[in-house]
Amino acid sequence: MSDLKSPRISILYCRQCRWMMRAAWLCQELLTTFSEEIGEVALQPGSGGILEIRLDGELLFSRKEAGRFPEAKEIKQLVRDRIAPDRHLGHSDSPEEAED
Repeated sequence: MSDLKSPRISILYCRQCRWMMRAAWLCQELLTTFSEEIGEVALQPGSGGILEIRLDGELLFSRKEAGRFPEAKEIKQLVRDRIAPDRHLGHSDSPEEAED
């Protein structure tokens, strides 16, 4: 009997660069935000400066392609758009406000 649920999010991070804490933080953000919608978030050690986030195998974000690290808000929106498009993410959906 398999307890694997879908959707599955994987975060492939560079262990050589010591990005595990950054990956774990993104994992925590996703599990907190989508506690009812996702089945699993997996952390996968890699090498070569990699940081990739996938949803059921589909690449959502690549640090190499973007040339930067992702913001939690950005990842939450990408996940939401695929698994719960009608869901409002509260402050993560608010546009950036300029300071007066």
